Amino acid sequence: MIRTAMAIAALLATPILVPAAAQAEVIERSDTHFVVRSTLDIAAQPKDVWLALIAPGDWWSDKHTWSGDAANMTLTPQAGECFCETIPAKDDGENTFGLEGSVQHMVVIQAVPRKVLRMRGGLGPLQSEPVDGVMTITMQPIEDADEIVGTRIVWEYVVGGTMRFEVPQISKAVDGVIGQQALGLAEKLGGPMVDEAE
Repeated sequence: MIRTAMAIAALLATPILVPAAAQAEVIERSDTHFVVRSTLDIAAQPKDVWLALIAPGDWWSDKHTWSGDAANMTLTPQAGECFCETIPAKDDGENTFGLEGSVQHMVVIQAVPRKVLRMRGGLGPLQSEPVDGVMTITMQPIEDADEIVGTRIVWEYVVGGTMRFEVPQISKAVDGVIGQQALGLAEKLGGPMVDEAE
């Protein structure tokens, strides 16, 4: 619990830079639940956004993994499959060795290519709590003169149940982390679209 509290404190102390083209916020909160949402417009086709989304090892932040390396993360976009992470085995000395470990971040419950990915599970320190979380990531084409010029991607994470965290603090921390991952995906695809008026 001490490590978890320290992790949350670190999350709250870390500034999350979100460009003007992005919107990230805690949209709902009570004593037992919260909802965070991040929205980004990306100058990429829905197919390309989908293919990048299901390869989290290419864009997820190393700082928000258990192994310290996002390359160990995989996501199989089929119902019942896993958004998982491998923790590589490490030798601890001449006479000892460690076995490979793993983490199940979330379970896929719906996958419609180029449209929606829905997963269930507790991310990060929420794994230690008897809460349930549902992450829904939707993609909508952005059109200009009947031509698809980009994709609007919306991340919504709904968490509810009993938790030992103060909801205002944990919701703010989770919002920052989800916003950071959304931005990481956008940057993998060339960055978020910027309104020319800005």
